[in-house]
Amino acid sequence: MKKVIASVYALFLLCFVFLSPASAQTVDRIVAVVGNEVLFRSELDERVMMTRLQFPELKNEGTLKEKILNSMIDQKVILAKAKIDSTAIDEGSLEGLVADRMKMLASRFSSKQEMESTFGKSSLMIRKEIRQELKNQQLVDALRRKMLAGVSVTYDETIAFYAENKAKLPVVTEGVSVSQILKYPGVHAESRASSREIIEKIQSELKAGGDFAALAKKYSQDPGSAPLGGDLGYVQRGELIQSFEDAAYALKEGQISGVVETRYGFHIIQLLNREMNTLHVRHILIAFDRSKTDVDGTIALLRSIRFDVLSGKVTFADMARRHSDDPVSARLGGAILSASSAKTVFPLSTLRSPLKEVVATLKQKGDISEPVKIEPPQGDFFFAIFQLDEKIPAHKLNPQQDYAQLEALALEGKKQRAYETWLQQLRKEVTIRISDI
Repeated sequence: MKKVIASVYALFLLCFVFLSPASAQTVDRIVAVVGNEVLFRSELDERVMMTRLQFPELKNEGTLKEKILNSMIDQKVILAKAKIDSTAIDEGSLEGLVADRMKMLASRFSSKQEMESTFGKSSLMIRKEIRQELKNQQLVDALRRKMLAGVSVTYDETIAFYAENKAKLPVVTEGVSVSQILKYPGVHAESRASSREIIEKIQSELKAGGDFAALAKKYSQDPGSAPLGGDLGYVQRGELIQSFEDAAYALKEGQISGVVETRYGFHIIQLLNREMNTLHVRHILIAFDRSKTDVDGTIALLRSIRFDVLSGKVTFADMARRHSDDPVSARLGGAILSASSAKTVFPLSTLRSPLKEVVATLKQKGDISEPVKIEPPQGDFFFAIFQLDEKIPAHKLNPQQDYAQLEALALEGKKQRAYETWLQQLRKEVTIRISDI
């Protein structure tokens, strides 16, 4: 319950006030004065209603209205400080947020007229109020970040935090760290030869002065980029398959590559523009015919890699960098990252099938699975071997195993205390009068 009440503060700041025609007819009164700003009973009632809709468990919370009023007062105080300090915000980002909020709001009504009737005001006025509230939130967030920018915790403070909160710290669920080598089945020699013949014909046309975009529209078998003349837009380093990326980065602006092979087929690439680690490229793809693939050869390759790693001849990481068809994990030596935290260690319970069942068979650090066929919901099937890098049993959060997490918790606690102290000081600088609510 305490966690829910504490988290409500963020909701207060995000809420925007809309008075329905019915509530507009009610005689309003002032419930608080903050400097030259006033807060009306209608605003407070609106926030209470929205909070209870968001958090039904607070329905019977007796002090909810008082807590919300104090939070609204705090916002007014902080906004006054933000304006004095001329705190800047990102106007471009603000407009995007306003558009998203309006879209979300409009989706709750069958028509624009229904929305305007419900709130008793035009959509233009609704947008204006949303913009002001979101701007206020950005000002508050920016000032809070500025105020807390220099806050840090030492090792001793982290250990002290652990000692003080040891009994209340959560249990860390069982975690694993896993690496993979992923291979899509290779294509048969005749398919490769057929595709090679076509791409070399296109290459000859380019050398004879053919227009790249026109030839991409005519020949390329990439359905996404072919209608655009092969244009892939701007891509960051690391987003492309390694062989494609290496060839693209080796080009000068305007230059056309030779024939480049990836698991998709043969490509010809043209670099249009480069900005630091971003490329603007286009390509022509002649895809491999995957109706007949070399499944046996792919499984044999993975088994050979597994044998060599377990024999100590090579490392799993080196083989992943050299052979894996997944560019992200290949660059990390095969390490699989958690989608939610971008860390290599993640709860065992979050793994999906069939990886979850495969990892369950790996008992010791360094164990490697036999090749497993993976059929994702979308895309082609592939084969993979998995290595257990680490298995961490469920345990109470502690400095020996979880120092980084403890440090983050200690820092957040210190920031919150500093923020509350700062807020109390701001309150002393502003005249605040509260009426009976």
